[in-house]
Amino acid sequence: MTARHILVVDDEPDIRELVREILEDEGYTVSTADSGEAARKERRTRRPDLVLLDIWMEDVDGISLLREWSEGGELPCPVVMMSGHGTVETAVEATRLGAYDFIEKPISLAKLLLTIERAFESDKLQRENVGLRLQLQPVLEPVGKSPVMERLREQARKIAQHGSWVLIYGGPGTGKGTFARYIHEQSQRRDGPFVEIAVGSISEENSAAELFGHEEGEKIHYGRLEQANGGTLCISDIADMDMQTQTRLLSVFQTNSFTRLGGDEDVKVDLRVIATTQRNLEEEVAAGRFRDDLFYHLNVVPLHIPALREHADDVHDLLNYYIDSFVNNENLAYRHFSVAAQNRLRTYDWPGNVRELKNLVQRLLILGSGDEIGLDEVERSISRQAPPAGEQGALPVSYDMPLREAREQFEKDYLQHQLSAVGGSVGKLAKRVGMERTHLYRKLRALGIDHKKGAE
Repeated sequence: MTARHILVVDDEPDIRELVREILEDEGYTVSTADSGEAARKERRTRRPDLVLLDIWMEDVDGISLLREWSEGGELPCPVVMMSGHGTVETAVEATRLGAYDFIEKPISLAKLLLTIERAFESDKLQRENVGLRLQLQPVLEPVGKSPVMERLREQARKIAQHGSWVLIYGGPGTGKGTFARYIHEQSQRRDGPFVEIAVGSISEENSAAELFGHEEGEKIHYGRLEQANGGTLCISDIADMDMQTQTRLLSVFQTNSFTRLGGDEDVKVDLRVIATTQRNLEEEVAAGRFRDDLFYHLNVVPLHIPALREHADDVHDLLNYYIDSFVNNENLAYRHFSVAAQNRLRTYDWPGNVRELKNLVQRLLILGSGDEIGLDEVERSISRQAPPAGEQGALPVSYDMPLREAREQFEKDYLQHQLSAVGGSVGKLAKRVGMERTHLYRKLRALGIDHKKGAE
C-alpha cells in the first residue's frame, strides 16, 4: 500500500526541510514547494492526501491558494494552515474556506503530528459518511451462517490477501458491494480509502472525467482513481462502461498511471480495482461490447455471489440483522417475525435478493403495528407484485426498488412495448420515442433487449 502523501508548502527552507524530515521519519511520503506556483505544480503532478500550507508567501498567499483549491465549497483533501503572523481574521477565513486546523509558528512537532493524525481520521470518517449517507451502518461482514456464505467469506478473505484486480458477479441486490467492501477491509489496504463509482449512474460523456479527473487552467478535479490512491476503487456496473473508457482503464492496469482529461502529465497511482457486474461478461466480450484483454485482467480471481434463494437458510439471520439496524439507526419500533412468517420467507423466491429483504423489513417496521409480524402481514406484503408488463393499467416497476433499478425496469418495459408496436424496427422505434439511433442501439444492448425478437 502507498504511504500517505503530504505536500508541505512554505517559503522558509529551514522549516520546510525540517518538517519534511520529521514526516518521512514517521512513514509519510513528502513533497515540498517553496512558493504558491510551485504548490500548484506539485498538486498537478500528484494528488496530496494532506497539505501543510503557509499563509504568508511572496507570490501567492495561502488563503488565496485555499480559495482557489476549493471545489464546490469543499477541498479535495485536508489542509492545515501554518503561520507565524496569523490573526483571528485569517484563521476564521481559513476555517470558512475548509481548512482543517491552524498551527502557529514556531511549530510544535508533537502538535503537528497529532494534528495530521486527527486530520486523516476526520477525512476518512467524512468520506465514509458520504459513501454511506443513503445506507444503514456498513455491513462489516456479509451476514449468514449457511455453508454458501461461509465459503464465500473464506474466498473473499483469500482474495483480499493478494493485490490483483477482482471481478464480482451477481444479480441485482445480491450484496456485491458488501463483498467488495469486505475484501477491502480484509486487505492490507484497509487503512486506505474505499471509493465507489457506479458506471450505470453516470452518462457516457462524463464517465471518463469521473474516473480520470480533468484539468481546466489552474483548476484540477481529481477523479475517482486519484481519490482511491493507496486503497481500493470499486467500479459497479462495469459492463456499462464504454469502449474508450475501458481502453483507458486497461492502460492504468498495465502502467499504474494515467493522464487527466485536459492534462498532459502522467499521474502515478497505486490501487486495487474491484469491479462488479450482473451481466455475463464473456457474452459481452463475444458480442464486441467489452474488451477481452480487460476482461482477462479482471477475471483472474472472480467471485460469484448467488441469489438469496440459493442460501435461504440465511434469511433468518438477515431478518434479525436488518431489524436491529433499522431499530438502532432509524429509531423504528422493534418488532419480531413469528415462526410461521420466518418459514414463509425462507421459501419465498426473493427476486430482488437481499435488497428486497432489507426493503421488506423496513416497510413492515414503518407501516406495521404490534410486537409481532405475523404470516398474514408477510403474505400481504410479498403479494404486492407488479402485474405483467403490457397489461392495461399495470405498473411495470415496484415502488420498493431503488430509483436506478426502477428507472431501468421502466425503460426496459417501455422500449419492449414500443418495439413490439413498430414490428421490431429500430428505425421506426427511434422516431417513435425521439432518440438518436446509435444511442438507442446502445440503450437496447444495455437493457438486454434483443431488437431482432421484436419482429417475431
